[in-house]
Amino acid sequence: MASGTSDAERLEIQHDSPLLQGPDVPTLNALATLALRRGWKTRCGPSGMHLFRRADGLNLLLDEVMVAPASWSRAPRQVSIALTNRCDLACMHCYAPKSRHELPFDTVTRWLGELDAHGALGVGFGGGEPTLYRRFAELCQHVARETMLAVSFTTHGHHIDHAMADSLQGSVHFIRVSMDGVHRTYESIRRRPFDALLQNLRNIQRISRFGINTVVNERTVEELNEVASTSADAGATELLLLPQNATHAVVGASDTTLHRLRRWVSDYSGPLRLSLNAEHAEGFPICEPLHAETGLRAYAHIDATGRIKPNSYDQTGLSVGHGSVLKALDILIKTLEQDRP
Repeated sequence: MASGTSDAERLEIQHDSPLLQGPDVPTLNALATLALRRGWKTRCGPSGMHLFRRADGLNLLLDEVMVAPASWSRAPRQVSIALTNRCDLACMHCYAPKSRHELPFDTVTRWLGELDAHGALGVGFGGGEPTLYRRFAELCQHVARETMLAVSFTTHGHHIDHAMADSLQGSVHFIRVSMDGVHRTYESIRRRPFDALLQNLRNIQRISRFGINTVVNERTVEELNEVASTSADAGATELLLLPQNATHAVVGASDTTLHRLRRWVSDYSGPLRLSLNAEHAEGFPICEPLHAETGLRAYAHIDATGRIKPNSYDQTGLSVGHGSVLKALDILIKTLEQDRP
């Protein structure tokens, strides 16, 4: 089971190939150019050379390619950006700040241009509810046209009508839709009709591949079989399991709930790819092919106030401001390393 948005597939290469015995920078550049011509983006790091094709989400890891640290990509593999804190739902388990902060369009595109140039593979837009961002479709179109980043976003799904689906086609590569339980359970949490969500999943399916996000608590863990079967029937390819974090209104997932979740994962044999957030990965059969590339070199989050953080719920962070996002990232990494015992 993967602990991220996609799995890295291993490409077997003969060990006697002279090209791959400690390639120098010109050789790496030549490999990257060849990959680019074939629609792949390359990223170098301690695990080797990582090739990514955003059109279908395929990853290839050339772990026989030994890359010197000076040639490692500086940007995280994946960056999530909370475009706005605005949301028209009030889910009790939500830990996102309740404010009207919103990032400027030109600032976001500048950050993404820098991240793209330094090896990031994808951006995930969130919030709040990202479809409430005033130039959301335009932003997705810009990123898809001007960068090689894969574009994804997380949404409650209730604003994706035919018109929005048309505006996003060709500019988004994956969508994550929040669906906590089914029918009455879903409606008690989201305060929206479950049938309306199922209808909108048809519009979402027209845009791109999509997956379902499910917050797992003592109620929703009871409905995981129905969540999985409903998701698969709607055309989803992935189920992301998110054990509930404590907020001012709810407690975190109990040990009993986590035990039941582990048992469900172990028994699941359906068609969906299963994923789990990294915070709760211990005890689950996760796949982590890029084990040498972790922390802020693997993933970073930028909130709606412009602070770069290790993840969306972390209280630490550093304001990017009008400067370089990579410079802010480097400072944050050094700060966190100094704070370690």
